[in-house]
Amino acid sequence: MKAFVGFIKKEFYHIFRDKRSLFILFGMPIAQILLFGFAITNEINNVDIAILDHSKDATTKEIINKIAASPYFSIQDFVESEKDVESVFQKGKVKAVLNFEKDFSKKLNGKYQATVQIITDATDPNTANTISNYVSAILGNYQQGLNIDFQIPYQIKPSSRMMYNPELKSVFMFVPGVMTIILMLVSAMMTSISITKEKELGTMEILLVSPLKPYEVIIGKVIPYIFLSLINATIIVVLSIFVFKMPVEGSLLLLALESILFILSALALGILISTVSTTQQTAMMISLMGLMLPVILLSGFIFPLSSMPMPLQIISNIIPAKWFIIIIKSIMLKGVGIAFIWKETLILLGMTLFFMVLSIRKYKIRLE
Repeated sequence: MKAFVGFIKKEFYHIFRDKRSLFILFGMPIAQILLFGFAITNEINNVDIAILDHSKDATTKEIINKIAASPYFSIQDFVESEKDVESVFQKGKVKAVLNFEKDFSKKLNGKYQATVQIITDATDPNTANTISNYVSAILGNYQQGLNIDFQIPYQIKPSSRMMYNPELKSVFMFVPGVMTIILMLVSAMMTSISITKEKELGTMEILLVSPLKPYEVIIGKVIPYIFLSLINATIIVVLSIFVFKMPVEGSLLLLALESILFILSALALGILISTVSTTQQTAMMISLMGLMLPVILLSGFIFPLSSMPMPLQIISNIIPAKWFIIIIKSIMLKGVGIAFIWKETLILLGMTLFFMVLSIRKYKIRLE
């Protein structure tokens, strides 16, 4: 029994000496519960909206102030006409536009009825539906306050209009997200495993003493995954068009170029993972825990980023998948060109170059 107790003590010492084991035992559960607790929410907060006020009277200003005072919405822009509505959506500045009809106050006081049109960006149908419900609730609360002392009730009728996805098909949201996850999976994970496999087998050194230079070995390793990822992207787009009836309003060439850019960023990230990993198991764990969860939770794929705490919103900016989802939704559903997504493209390009430079430097240091 004394020997058995000594063996247990030895195991405890062994675990406490291994920092990676301690991180997996205690760090990962804490990080996951915090991430899931704050990220997984169907509520909305601080959603950016715009106002189209044809009336500009005291009543509309009072309603606008009530909406602005709520924690759910943040008024970012005031548009002057219906022509500007699509432009403000294409720029990605807002998620909804509230359109107050002309002579709003006169119609409310004269006919006891006026209409507010709620125009939402339905590329994310769940968020669009939630925004419409929240605005309707605020209008209902304001209407209830008006009707306290009146026998003839005032009626403020909300009218919803869903742009880019009028039928609120969930596939319009899931196809871009699934495409992003698959490209990240094939590009980053498989590349990191491929290179660490060479390290495990001891054949990477054989490749490096060959006439091929180290960067040629790396390029030769990742080129096949570029083509495999492009094939996957093509299959997803074809299935989404012919099976799920998803429209592609924008340029297929631009979509392909943006996909290649994202694939390159994922490949560079995979190489970077391989430089800090000595085994396939380690590379797989880093890829799954370090890439898959942020892609799903912090890219805006399923849960709205504006509803998350500010630290998570800041962290989401360093995740390439966030910018790629914005790009792919803009091209496929909104039909925009490079003029509207140049900022996201430059951010993704900068990340790609950063990952490439860092991964090449780390790779050389590890193999010298």
